[in-house]
Amino acid sequence: MNKIRVMLADDHALFREGLRSLLEDMPEIEIVGEAEDGLEAIRRAAELSPDVILMDINMPVVDGVEATRTILRENSGIGVIILTMYPQDEYVFQALKAGAKAYLLKDTRSKELLHTIRTVYQGQAVISPELTARLLDEFRRLSEPKAESKPTYQTLTNQERRILTLVAEGASNKDIAVELGLSERTVKNYLSIIFQKLQVNNRTEAAIRAVKDGLVDTG
Repeated sequence: MNKIRVMLADDHALFREGLRSLLEDMPEIEIVGEAEDGLEAIRRAAELSPDVILMDINMPVVDGVEATRTILRENSGIGVIILTMYPQDEYVFQALKAGAKAYLLKDTRSKELLHTIRTVYQGQAVISPELTARLLDEFRRLSEPKAESKPTYQTLTNQERRILTLVAEGASNKDIAVELGLSERTVKNYLSIIFQKLQVNNRTEAAIRAVKDGLVDTG
């Protein structure tokens, strides 16, 4: 029987030693190499082409997520299992998006770890029921139609609407200032805010947008 060639990537030497000791007692597994940071993991993966990598997330130089992404870009046949102490959703989603086949916490029992290694070696993903529920929730959230953004005209104040109406009627800054009892500088400031809210660049675009979208009533 061919042994499953496993590489360990973790910046804690003591943890790697314990993991190596555990896995070497399993006759179907062969530890082919180790890495103490993400960059070394990338280099060693290219040299060794292991079947499975047990990858930590929080490592120096290059983190485990980026290392996973880089390794799988070069060799998509490697099965990466994230083995970490971080249960947060953000790490889970980033790791799976990078191509990891499984996500385990470091308090996982040896029987479950071996099962995961075997399953990933066979090309399958391993997702715990708890993680599946969280992934489905995230999928539903991403699939929900986004609420339409608030129409920009609703963000205009009454004063800004009055100014925009005058702009659409062809009034100059001076005319607007006289009409509303403002200084021309103040009118210019208002116009800058209006342009930003309507996502336009000048008076002409603002006037066209105002009339086209019915933002103002020009009579």
